[in-house]
Amino acid sequence: MHKFFISSENIDYKNNKILITGEDVNHIIKVLRLRAGERIKISDGYGNEYIGIIEVFDKKSVTCSISEKFKNETEPEVKITLFQALPKAQKMDLIVQKCVEIGVCCIQTVITKRVVVDIKSKDISSKIERWNRIAMEAAKQSDRGIIPKVLEPIDFKSAVEKLKEMDISVIPYENEKVKDFKKLFKEKQNFKNVGIFIGPEGGFEDEEIKLCIENGIEPVTLGPRILRTETAGFVSSTIVLYEACGLC
Repeated sequence: MHKFFISSENIDYKNNKILITGEDVNHIIKVLRLRAGERIKISDGYGNEYIGIIEVFDKKSVTCSISEKFKNETEPEVKITLFQALPKAQKMDLIVQKCVEIGVCCIQTVITKRVVVDIKSKDISSKIERWNRIAMEAAKQSDRGIIPKVLEPIDFKSAVEKLKEMDISVIPYENEKVKDFKKLFKEKQNFKNVGIFIGPEGGFEDEEIKLCIENGIEPVTLGPRILRTETAGFVSSTIVLYEACGLC
């Protein structure tokens, strides 16, 4: 069943109707070629889901009647924020898409010393907009109850400060040979928020790793092989969800 996200303001509980507007209207009519009487899944982005029956079309909106209402059950109990140092080229597109599918709840972009991406204000704004569109499409495809946000870049020290607010914060590091996620989670209990800090293509500088450790961010190993930046986030997020709650 096709899924769409709408604003809660477009839900008319009194008349049992939902109004779909924006780009989804064209997608429903011209791409999917859905017709009156067909059923679609609709989410308000806060975990509330509806089965809507299409009633009326026009060029700017699709009106549905609500046939069912229920809570989304796909969101993980553990909330992961991925702190991703900006990679080159189109790698961030893939990172956003796959991490949203896996279950990451927020992606915070970061500028570290070895990041080489140019972040002129207009350029980065358009990229953030594109990444959030990718996040929305991935959330639809994977039946998420929320649309994870991709946030504008912050500097390294600001990232460290935000990571300190998490119940657990980790930094996958190729020179860490002993502690892995399994050992870490045996030591930690009653956590709900996990921060994962992934470096750029060239990795973190030694002083950055040192600063992370000084601020309680735990270095962990992902095994004997060195992973690309676009792979490390997928692997780390999947391990966290498995070790923390059996993939939730």
